[in-house]
Amino acid sequence: MLEELKTVEKERAILVGVSGVHADRWETEEHLNELEQLADTAGAQVVDTIVQDRKKLDSAYYIGRGKAEYLSHVAQELKAQVIIFDDDLTPAQTKNLSNLLDKKVIDRSALILDIFANRAQTREARTQVELAQLHYSLPRLTRAWTHLSRQVGGIGTRGPGETQLEVDRRLIRRRIQNLEQDLEKIEKQRKLRRRNRSDVYKAALVGYTNVGKSTLLNALTDAGVFVENRLFATLDATVREMQFSDGKSAVLIDTVGFIRKLPHHLVASFRSTLEETLAADLLLHQVDISHPDFEGQIKTVRSVLHDLELDDTPVLYVFNKIDVLENKNLIHAMREKYAPAVFISADRQMFLDDLKEKINNFIRAGEKVIRFTLDAADGESMAKIYTLAEVTERTYENDKVILWSRASVANAEKLKYFADLKGWSIETMAG
Repeated sequence: MLEELKTVEKERAILVGVSGVHADRWETEEHLNELEQLADTAGAQVVDTIVQDRKKLDSAYYIGRGKAEYLSHVAQELKAQVIIFDDDLTPAQTKNLSNLLDKKVIDRSALILDIFANRAQTREARTQVELAQLHYSLPRLTRAWTHLSRQVGGIGTRGPGETQLEVDRRLIRRRIQNLEQDLEKIEKQRKLRRRNRSDVYKAALVGYTNVGKSTLLNALTDAGVFVENRLFATLDATVREMQFSDGKSAVLIDTVGFIRKLPHHLVASFRSTLEETLAADLLLHQVDISHPDFEGQIKTVRSVLHDLELDDTPVLYVFNKIDVLENKNLIHAMREKYAPAVFISADRQMFLDDLKEKINNFIRAGEKVIRFTLDAADGESMAKIYTLAEVTERTYENDKVILWSRASVANAEKLKYFADLKGWSIETMAG
């Protein structure tokens, strides 16, 4: 029985892309390479890739009827079971292609949703995936009722088919509403957890999918997060504490990776996971410098960060996988172009101390230097300062003690409040 499970054949897939409309030939082929990785992650075996050059997309068959008929012959010859298009198809295009090809037809969004559904582990991830799937399927609902298609819409068609479709639409909309309410409750719990971390410096790992973020999280925090060399290996936000050699600590947040053409409804559904980055003091933009189009991936990530309104959050570029980089001169060029930047290998744990030092520098730059003057006998107040700040120098003048310290902005505000209550002398400067 186990042997049977191991030898289950993968679905044979043909990938289809169009160049000349949204991207040139080179970009289209690069996108299809990525689509092949997505198909592999979903459990398909790619048996062929077809690129159609067009100046305008065909509204009925996307690639035109002639090319679609050619695709049908290729699919029959290669015994393909599924045809995967690199761009989103309209419901009409999907229906027309499915009828002509007599094969399962899906687009990039449907493929990503399938991967997400398979990888979702937590209640939050499963809720977000189902919500995205329902938003995707709602306009395509008529496909589930093709046997009634001639009865749907228009005069004289008020029959059981339309009634059933409306019932189904209503059920889906109600389910969407319930899922959105569930996500609101989950987000309230998230906000409560974030509030409990408000005094801690937070760094969020962001980047294209499969650049090694989970590997880096494990290397810096011993998090034990699942790592696999596939796209979207992890979906859920992971939060772990990172320790520095000087005794300081910070919270490291890992979130779902980004990708080109990430469907808007998917970004919207996963917003509560991505919103972990909104509370971050620093974004660690991780990049796979060994990837041939890593700068294109940087642009994609920047675009998503812009959509999340994170343009003003400080960014440290973390160029990963330098151990497999053939052109080492690239490091110097990227150091100049993307400063501040650090170059590491998370897998081989190379130059991680440099990364931690850079993060610590950001922490110190955001701290306040505070000078306290209080009664030397006021042990309670002194204990409060030592709890909320790092005391760097202590001197005495008569019956007074002078403490020089460093504190986060949040803790500096708390100490100012206590100083006003207790009558300490306090002087605050930038870090």
